[in-house]
Amino acid sequence: MKGFAPVRGVVTLWLFLPCLVRFGSQKTEGDKKMEYNGKLESAFWALRMGLGATAFLAGADKFTNLLTDWEKYLAPHAKKNLPVRKKSFMRAIGIVEMLVGLGILSPGEKISSYAASGWLLAIAANLLLNEDDDIAVRDINVAIGAFALAQLSAAREHEIEDEGLVEEHLNAA
Repeated sequence: MKGFAPVRGVVTLWLFLPCLVRFGSQKTEGDKKMEYNGKLESAFWALRMGLGATAFLAGADKFTNLLTDWEKYLAPHAKKNLPVRKKSFMRAIGIVEMLVGLGILSPGEKISSYAASGWLLAIAANLLLNEDDDIAVRDINVAIGAFALAQLSAAREHEIEDEGLVEEHLNAA
């Protein structure tokens, strides 16, 4: 448990940080917009880091099976019709998941997030065929999170473009 001390400290700070913010002061429209943008930025980064790291680590685990035996989640129909060994198929899946995770963590997060969302829905469909309904529901929710990240990324791109245009006009003046 000693290795978790820095994590506990960060989590504690994150949980109690709102207590450090002053309450009761009057906020201007600019303050409210900055606060709103800050919350959107926090949501964006939380989703990006969480989804990107999870996809990458789940993909990497397809090679080690430390978290679970991934082959057990293949639908019976898929198991019978695979043209390759189950282990080889799961490793190929792992490579795709690692690439999607890296994509989410890279500057191309919007397209990778849409890919992750679709990928997770396909996994959920397979899980439903395998009667792993509880895990399928979880993956559907994660797919919704990936879609939300893609949408936040698109909104962020527009915001950055707008800021660039304003700066360009100010420099031209």
